Amino acid sequence: MPLLRKSLRRVLLHTLSRQPKSANSPNPALPLFSSPPDTFLVDKAITILKHNHPSLLCPLVSHFTPEATSYLLLQSQNNQTLILKFINWARKFPFFSNQLQCHCLSIHILTRFKLYKTAQSLAEHVAVVFPDDRDADVVFSCLIDTYQACNSSSAVFDLMVKALSNLRQIDRALNFINLARDHGFMPSVLSYNCILEAIIRSRSARGCDELLKNVDNGMINHDVTPNVFTYNILIRGLCANKEMDRGLSFFEEMERRGCLPNVVTYNTLIDAYCKMGKINEAYTLLALMWKKDLEPNVITYNVIINGLCREGRITETNKVLKEMKGNGLFPNEVTYNTLVHGYCKEGNFHQALVLHAEMVRNGLSPDVVTYTSLINSMCKSNNLHRAMEFFDQMQSRGLSPNEKTYTTLVDGFSQQGFMDEAYRLLNEMIGRGFSPSIVTYNALINGHCVAGRMDDGLDVIKNMIAKGVHPDVVSYSTIVSGFCRNLDIDKAFQMKEEMIEKGILPDAITYSSLIQGLCGYGRLDEACDLFKEMLKLGLHPDKCTYTTLINAYCAEDDIRSAMHLHDEMISKGFFPDVVTYSVLINGLNKQARSKEAKRLLFKLLYEQHVPSDVSYNLLIESCSSIDFQNSVALIKGFCMKGLMNEAERVFEAMLQDNHMPSEAVYNVLIHGHCRAGNLQKAINLYWEMVDRGLVPHAVTVISITKELHKEGRVEELNQILQDVIKSCKVIEGDTAKGLLEVNYREGNMDSVFKILSDMAKDGLLPYELRSV
Repeated sequence: MPLLRKSLRRVLLHTLSRQPKSANSPNPALPLFSSPPDTFLVDKAITILKHNHPSLLCPLVSHFTPEATSYLLLQSQNNQTLILKFINWARKFPFFSNQLQCHCLSIHILTRFKLYKTAQSLAEHVAVVFPDDRDADVVFSCLIDTYQACNSSSAVFDLMVKALSNLRQIDRALNFINLARDHGFMPSVLSYNCILEAIIRSRSARGCDELLKNVDNGMINHDVTPNVFTYNILIRGLCANKEMDRGLSFFEEMERRGCLPNVVTYNTLIDAYCKMGKINEAYTLLALMWKKDLEPNVITYNVIINGLCREGRITETNKVLKEMKGNGLFPNEVTYNTLVHGYCKEGNFHQALVLHAEMVRNGLSPDVVTYTSLINSMCKSNNLHRAMEFFDQMQSRGLSPNEKTYTTLVDGFSQQGFMDEAYRLLNEMIGRGFSPSIVTYNALINGHCVAGRMDDGLDVIKNMIAKGVHPDVVSYSTIVSGFCRNLDIDKAFQMKEEMIEKGILPDAITYSSLIQGLCGYGRLDEACDLFKEMLKLGLHPDKCTYTTLINAYCAEDDIRSAMHLHDEMISKGFFPDVVTYSVLINGLNKQARSKEAKRLLFKLLYEQHVPSDVSYNLLIESCSSIDFQNSVALIKGFCMKGLMNEAERVFEAMLQDNHMPSEAVYNVLIHGHCRAGNLQKAINLYWEMVDRGLVPHAVTVISITKELHKEGRVEELNQILQDVIKSCKVIEGDTAKGLLEVNYREGNMDSVFKILSDMAKDGLLPYELRSV
């Protein structure tokens, strides 16, 4: 028996010592072994691997050679478990890690066993360690040399092309395909898809047209049919490069060729439309999916929800969410995180908290982005205690704050003048390995400027320069604004000159600050000159700039010029807000022109000389967010001046034009009627908005409950408070609700109003942050 085993071994070694010819290769074979392997060592290693853990091979490490390793691989190539154990153990040692032949034999065997993950890891390693040669690819040559000994297949070349593509070695991957074809192999569509993916990821679609054509021509010339993955890669790349038309042309082509688009195809196009702000086109594709019997998945709805949030159409997400659940799909972390971020961005912190609570109840984990959004909302509402609660909560859940989280908190504390706490967070941020960004430094500069500590703000600029962070236009504009607020207009202009000398051009905010500073000194002529300079440079004044100049003209009793600027800002698409209207009304009232003051707020609605393209009717019909803000500003302007009949007329005009009033409109009107003593109208509007599914904000609730308490209307007061308690769906609100009920039963109404106010600040009740 031993004699027979020795004879078989000699035959095997003789066979292996002569390299078999590769498929269709006329070249003579080269030996696989430069010297005879230690067969005794190999037998011993195989025996150990069959019965023990690979770590027991460690005493044999010094005896292993590349020849012995190659021999063991070939001897064991039909034993999947043994081969995988050996490769995972051996790949870290020099007798394997630096040897191309050992890697190639392993890649062949692993690919045959379909152990692609390990095979690809080895393939990527050899691609890096053994670079391409101008004349020939040494890795390809070795794969050919070891091909027949491993009974391999052409799948190994697809795998190698994928590895090269992952490493962005695109030219080498293309060369690999050509070499494989020259040796009689036919790389599959997988190889071409991998290269296309690499091209799309590494370069802009516009810059890689030639490469794409080469790949496309290669597929056509060698009868490789593109599949759905091919088209999906191309469509995704073109859409990412904002070449939607070309992406759609591939979408049409694939259908013509009988290659049916799948959910990924539609999701890619829907996402592209949403990112372009074309939500209606995205809805059209969603409808087409159903028509083609393709069911949307969670990703489909997530991209639409994200698109709606980006466009400020957050209220429409409720309908999408309802449809999603109706189709048996459950929102995931991405869905909730997107919605929470969207509601925070809109200033609806209460709804963000409701969704956050629902998310946790469903066993889903908020991510760092979600917590940073919640922290940001709390900072904006000046509720730093609650912001820090979320900061601590995220860490207790095992989430580490990122640079944006810290910057948000630094900004929040800086804006309220708590600079010691801002610097404590800055130091903690640095201690965790984060480098403060320009945004972080600008937050500190702003904090010092708001507090009037201009020298400290300038010190921050010096420190950031010393650390290699260069001030930008925001840094300088903040300093300029600070000097203007401190009525140090000369230093403000000095900073303007300094930033220009450093190659930083002032922006609209810089000019607006300087104009405001000049107007504060009564230097209106200089402010107007600066305004003209601003326009000449192509900088567009904002609403604040116009309002500042309008106020200055009104202070000079120059109502004609004020009205001229009012008309100009409308013609340029800046709709007056409540501040602008209040300034003009005060100016007109000052001249005993109260009738004209009232008429001013209906200027867009009634006066014929206003350009038709900015008429109020057209604004209402278009239903865009900016138009809606204007209508709210009109109503709020009337309410502030106690002109409730006029406010009601704007409200009625909205209803007649089938423009559904939002929560903001109802809240403003209810608050206005409470102030004007029209309690019954306020109550009617309250229940009307509740019946329409709208949620009253905390300020509205407090206003109406105070008036009901004054008039002793206990039953109606109780109904509203019970409705408030019922509407609070946030887990953290249970304690507050209990306290509210106890204090109400005991008649402690001052405590009731305080609890309502605190609940609003903590986001337990709806509270419009933008109106804070």
